Amino acid sequence: MKEVFWEQWFPTMVAWRRHLHSHPELSFHERETAAYVAERLREIGIEVRTGVGGHGVIGSLKGGKPGKTVVLRADMDALAIQDEKDCEYASKVPGAMHACGHDGHTSMLLGAAAYFASRPEEVEGEIRFLFQPAEEVCPGGAIEMIRDGALEGADVIYGLHLWTPLPVGQVASAPGPLMASADEFFIDITGRGGHGGMPHVTSDALVAGAALVMQLQTIVSRSVDPLQPAVVTVGTFQAGTAQNVIAGTSRITGTVRTFDEETRLMVRRKIEAMAASVAETYGAQASVSYLMGYPPLVNDETETARFFRIAPKVFEPGAIKESTKLMPAEDFSYYLREIPGCFIFIGAGNKEKQAVYPHHHPKFDFDEDAMLYGARLLTELVRAYQRGE
Repeated sequence: MKEVFWEQWFPTMVAWRRHLHSHPELSFHERETAAYVAERLREIGIEVRTGVGGHGVIGSLKGGKPGKTVVLRADMDALAIQDEKDCEYASKVPGAMHACGHDGHTSMLLGAAAYFASRPEEVEGEIRFLFQPAEEVCPGGAIEMIRDGALEGADVIYGLHLWTPLPVGQVASAPGPLMASADEFFIDITGRGGHGGMPHVTSDALVAGAALVMQLQTIVSRSVDPLQPAVVTVGTFQAGTAQNVIAGTSRITGTVRTFDEETRLMVRRKIEAMAASVAETYGAQASVSYLMGYPPLVNDETETARFFRIAPKVFEPGAIKESTKLMPAEDFSYYLREIPGCFIFIGAGNKEKQAVYPHHHPKFDFDEDAMLYGARLLTELVRAYQRGE
């Protein structure tokens, strides 16, 4: 019975995905995407709430039996990238594309909603289908959806991410810290500019900035516990206007990735202190603007164990992997701060289907068969949780 359902609905899931891929909308602008999702949910027979935390959509299905509330989440936003694929469903919106699989996430969750809507008698408690805007851009959409009641009365949450580094047919997750926090820093150094031939009467902001760039590299190597992964990356360094002018200002920007709050806050303190002391050494001043972005994504131990128990119902045993830690960030982390849950990577790479490009690449695509694995896994996780398996 279950296999017949997916055989019937998988072509529809592919059609949903290709429509969304052709009509991407950037973070905080998912108006038409949200309307499309809400319309599909209503067609399926799911109760719908729109405008949640912005353009968020929540579908709710309450069964005839008492029980817990399980939340399933998908993100809906696209990226500001020009689609360079040559296929019938390539983006029709200049400068925007689904280059991270969110169109597939949305379609998988719609598929799971259709599955349970076709058999409400099996539902114990409530299943909440959460379609989130703005995962790609801080402060993200999760915070506002939580503030708007998305998790009210909820007991557990599961989320999936299509992942082309894994071949289709494989799946991975891990207990505890799985994805890093993502913080950003912006350092402005102010010195005293002047003539390139008279450096002794200036305070060179370029030299001060260059020294700071090098000093920042010592934070991870000399201040972070070697057993705690961390990254401090300087992404830009801007200074100077001409070859014979000493720069009066310079700007450094970068990102910090960590997996625990203690290391995260320590790195921030080091960057702020180092910027002040290095600038002072060169007769300049430093101003640091520090953005605390998404926190580390920490999977619940019990729910991750449930994933590993249930995954063999969908995947071959040898295809179920324990994931390594990943430095990209995800605002699913905010949900996991509120209630237990698990975030899972669904293999979606396939050389034969040109699903070989990395996420956020202009030619990114994934093997659509991965959506079938993902949707089935979502349904099995819900059934297992509600039945106490």
